[in-house]
Amino acid sequence: MPEDKAGFMRLALGEAERAAARREVPVGAVIVDPVERRVVAANGNRVVERRDPTAHAELLVIRGACRVVGNERLEGLDMYVTLEPCPMCAQAVSLARIRRLYFGAPDEKGGGVEHGPRILAQPTCHHAPTVYGGIDESRAAALLRDFFRNRR
Repeated sequence: MPEDKAGFMRLALGEAERAAARREVPVGAVIVDPVERRVVAANGNRVVERRDPTAHAELLVIRGACRVVGNERLEGLDMYVTLEPCPMCAQAVSLARIRRLYFGAPDEKGGGVEHGPRILAQPTCHHAPTVYGGIDESRAAALLRDFFRNRR
């Protein structure tokens, strides 16, 4: 099991690569217990597969982690995701009480954390995790760039 931020982001990138292989937008996420250094949940986008516009990697790992811990609150757990979460996912991260959010590539068009509505910075946001962007950004961005270039 990885012991550092880059290692956990590599696991998220692996989930993104598996999503791309399923012809999904290559976004992957993992939720980690930082004390035990273990992955609680991991997944990639499954929007097309499930015909569900909410089947983003972040929501899938939040749902999976909630099942594992037996609680709707994921206090003390960290999320690693390859792309800046959209507004929907940013709100879910807040509601789940994620401790720290690490993301790879920024999303200037659809992001909801450092771009767009900046959900976690709003006064109505009940919980804002500590956010770290740019973790293995070049690899995460390349996955997305290659995916969309190959679709054209």
